[in-house]
Amino acid sequence: MYVVTGGAGFIGSNLLAVMETRGLGPLAVIDRCDSPHKQRNLAKRDIAAIVAPEQCLAFLNENAGKIRGLFHLGAITSTTERDLELLEEVNVRLSRALWTWCARAGVPFVYASSAATYGNGEDGFDDNCTLEALARLKPLNPYGASKHAFDLWVAQQPRDSHPPRWAGLKFFNVYGPNEFHKGSQASLVPQVYPVAARGEAYTLFRSHNPHYGDGEQKRDFIFVEDCCDAMLWLMFESRTSAIFNLGTGLARTFLDLAGAVYHAAGQPLNVTFRDTPQDIRQQYQYFTEARMTRLRTAGYLKPFTALEDGVAITVARYLSQPDPYR
Repeated sequence: MYVVTGGAGFIGSNLLAVMETRGLGPLAVIDRCDSPHKQRNLAKRDIAAIVAPEQCLAFLNENAGKIRGLFHLGAITSTTERDLELLEEVNVRLSRALWTWCARAGVPFVYASSAATYGNGEDGFDDNCTLEALARLKPLNPYGASKHAFDLWVAQQPRDSHPPRWAGLKFFNVYGPNEFHKGSQASLVPQVYPVAARGEAYTLFRSHNPHYGDGEQKRDFIFVEDCCDAMLWLMFESRTSAIFNLGTGLARTFLDLAGAVYHAAGQPLNVTFRDTPQDIRQQYQYFTEARMTRLRTAGYLKPFTALEDGVAITVARYLSQPDPYR
């Protein structure tokens, strides 16, 4: 059995779909299916068990001899969340408990960190996972700080308390199907598409940085399928346990992303701009780009999907279909 926390969410539900196509199972989900969108994310999957988060450890203990791997993708992922106790409980304490369980049970463990741990990127985006290097990072929001807190804890654990194989993944800007439950926190692909399909103008944030033009803010956009491939490689093939970046290594502008969506919708690019809201303007990142040397050196050599290709697949197979769920 393989367990995926956050399995009804965006990356988790895509991972389950890929695992199912590869004949990996049985599959168990730890999540709260508290919205129709999350229920639809799982509707096509053959799931052995769906377990509420508060029953997670009890479920693991009851099935200890059956579990062959745990993917920990469940988290509070909102970058605007301000409930520090909730972030500590879900993103830090639960993560520690799952790491400890996997170490004691001898179960491989792959978990989601975040590129938000890098803050404004003033120290670059090098996934050096030494305690000294991690301590220099300054996340810009409580979500990033909670992810960073667990990375720091992992870096302090003695080798004899590690799971037999483990990886932490600093996901950059992931896009793909099954994002509807995220609302305003979803990637721009599902947000832009319905506007583009109508031939209307989508509104992007204006730049408030003299080094970037409007719409020329850059992110490392990575297709969720590539994330799934990398996670499965780390679970089953990698001989290196570490914290890794997971992006493409190539930053693209928001105009590039919007242009790819409009093109996939058969429409010319049509955008306007508005001021970045004051409450997030000081924490806004103008550039992110994963340095991918560590993962490549570990032996993961599969090329990443070009932005235009990943967007075209997302639109053609999912967003433009009567049933847009994977």
